[in-house]
Amino acid sequence: MRLLHMNPPIVMNLKKIRRLMNKYGLYCPIRGANPYRKMAKALKTNYTAQNIVNREFKEFGPRKVLLTDITYLFYQEGCCYLSVITDVCTHEVLAYTVSRSLKIDFVMDMIDELLKKYEAELDDKTIIHSDQGFHYTCRAFVKKLQDHSFIQSMSRKGNCWDNAPQESFFGHMKDEIKEVIKESNTFDEVNEILRDWIDYYNKDRYQWELERLSPAEYYLYQQTGIYPLNKGKTKNKLEQRIDK
Repeated sequence: MRLLHMNPPIVMNLKKIRRLMNKYGLYCPIRGANPYRKMAKALKTNYTAQNIVNREFKEFGPRKVLLTDITYLFYQEGCCYLSVITDVCTHEVLAYTVSRSLKIDFVMDMIDELLKKYEAELDDKTIIHSDQGFHYTCRAFVKKLQDHSFIQSMSRKGNCWDNAPQESFFGHMKDEIKEVIKESNTFDEVNEILRDWIDYYNKDRYQWELERLSPAEYYLYQQTGIYPLNKGKTKNKLEQRIDK
């Protein structure tokens, strides 16, 4: 095409052009196929679940609606992927996995971790809500949820607001540790940073929405009805200022 646009145009056989390019070491940059697009196509099914949650995030109690999604994180060696599942009521991170690739396995591992830690607290009324990504529509994931009697719910296609609390969680997380992760040299360092931050988030990240408690404290409060903070004068004055 370049030769044909010259003045005067040069008409040359394509095989000759390739032969000359090889002779003089000339190469055209070619964009490689995206391996994850190919994988997504192979795993794609026509399955989609109803949007049962329907943005009514405040209507359910602890361990009744679990939100899940995947985000990417850049560090010195490249990019890795974080899959998280959270309790929409308590904001707790119940399980997470980190992977160098987007293969379906790391999402399945997250469900295994969830079951290992919290199976006794979950039942056949527990809803797992996600977007319509290929990880959540593939047969293996759908069967995994069905085998454990979970109810599957999905956001409408292309509508991030249907999974807004999960998106908000990723936003807060990246605001706090994105730059630290970017400076990390290895995948193991990223894992360590995420482990420490998620532990802090669950146990020490106090939130106004959770009655000034951390997610773990709020879950215990919901289960026992015992509010852990001192109900003395300091708190009463604070409550009066908030009411005003």
